[in-house]
Amino acid sequence: MRVLVTGAAGFLGSHLVDRFLAAGHRVLGMDNQLTGNPANLAHVAQHPNFEFHRQDVTTFIEVEGALDGVLHFASPASPVDYLELPIQTLKVGALGTHKALGLAMAKQARFLLASTSEVYGDPLVHPQPESYWGNVSPVGPRGVYDEAKRFAEALTMAYHRYHKLDTRIVRIFNTYGPRMRPNDGRVVSNFIVQALRGEPLTVYGDGSQTRSFCYVDDLIEGIMRLFERGGADPTNIGNPHEFTVRQLAERVLALTGSKSKIVERPLPVDDPRVRQPDITRARKTLGWEPKVSLEEGLRRTIAYFQAIVAHEGARKT
Repeated sequence: MRVLVTGAAGFLGSHLVDRFLAAGHRVLGMDNQLTGNPANLAHVAQHPNFEFHRQDVTTFIEVEGALDGVLHFASPASPVDYLELPIQTLKVGALGTHKALGLAMAKQARFLLASTSEVYGDPLVHPQPESYWGNVSPVGPRGVYDEAKRFAEALTMAYHRYHKLDTRIVRIFNTYGPRMRPNDGRVVSNFIVQALRGEPLTVYGDGSQTRSFCYVDDLIEGIMRLFERGGADPTNIGNPHEFTVRQLAERVLALTGSKSKIVERPLPVDDPRVRQPDITRARKTLGWEPKVSLEEGLRRTIAYFQAIVAHEGARKT
């Protein structure tokens, strides 16, 4: 196959590029590098089956030759990013999705949208099945990301129903692993980097809010199965094992051996109190469920960040 991955220089996009290349496919990566990191693709820059186009996907996308798949992963995806880039986040969710769908239709390619558990907002149903419509504030600070993804889902289903386009929607729950940015504002990277630097671990609220953490390799496996043999209905991909944020902080301190303290900060506006995927659909239709434990995934992620923090220390000296 030949596939296009938008947001290819991002955390998830770059892992997806790796997976397609490892399977022997040809990959066209596209990214405007607003939040994507070119270093995430440096190891495949000379790969004979990989080509990279630096482009903003909210503008017209022109690709020569055939495409078998378009996987739309372009978007700011961490709270730090989408709160600093609210308009760009809305534009890539709306205009970027429209351009990517249009390209898929022109090439008669399968389309996969990277959506998010944020479409459920601060959920009143727990755990969250795909049938739950969510509890989202369209005018709160997080609304720029939540509603961008909700609109992108609606647009994807419109193309599926009206144009008969072959589409997939993956609702991604909290994912972590190598290639996360040290200062991207996500809880796993925050805690690990703070612990390695000997800084206090910042917990928002009392840390009793829950999250479910999926290691990146498990997530990419689920996405590949969805792309290859899934259906058009949205599918949750995430780890159903639920932990409080304070439990995560304590686990990171234990695994890093850090003497850092845990400090509490005010809870952000519209911060979800619970987040846990119901993965019944993924289990039944894809035969998928996560395999990497939180402890093993954290060990791998800590090793990645140890090299980054050590490099930062060397530069300062």
